Amino acid sequence: MPYYQNRLVACGLIVDTFETAMTWDRWEVMYRGVVSGMQTAMVEISGQPGRVSCRFTHVYPDGPALYFSFFAIGSRRGDLQAALQMWRELKSHANQLVISLGGTITHHHAVGRDHRSGYHAQSPDLYRGMLAAAKVEVDPQGVRNPGVLIDPVGRNIGPSGVLGDP
Repeated sequence: MPYYQNRLVACGLIVDTFETAMTWDRWEVMYRGVVSGMQTAMVEISGQPGRVSCRFTHVYPDGPALYFSFFAIGSRRGDLQAALQMWRELKSHANQLVISLGGTITHHHAVGRDHRSGYHAQSPDLYRGMLAAAKVEVDPQGVRNPGVLIDPVGRNIGPSGVLGDP
């Protein structure tokens, strides 16, 4: 899915993937909640129904890892900015669903700018402060992955991963 994301947006489709993990007693509620919530969000955001798929990527003794993909209709006029805004809204909604349903935002591939808001919601301030202090020592210029999880010193990138965002 991620390999075709940029090509498909040029064709008017918004596609993305996200992963989560949870305990066995909650996976079905997570699955149903994410599928239902994303289908509703796609209609509200794009004005048309979309598709959501899901598969297990990992199975652990404590529970499964669910890998979701969604497909939505983007801008019909080829407006890439409108499609990008729709994607941002859908991605944000996906992150909020995962967190509200008790899944982890940081399973496997799910750490980075696209999932930073969820990472902030699920990690303690003290832990993030410890990582920021370590980053000052090993990357004093703030050039390695600026804003992915830790803001460079003196530069506020914020939970969304956008420079200057509160």
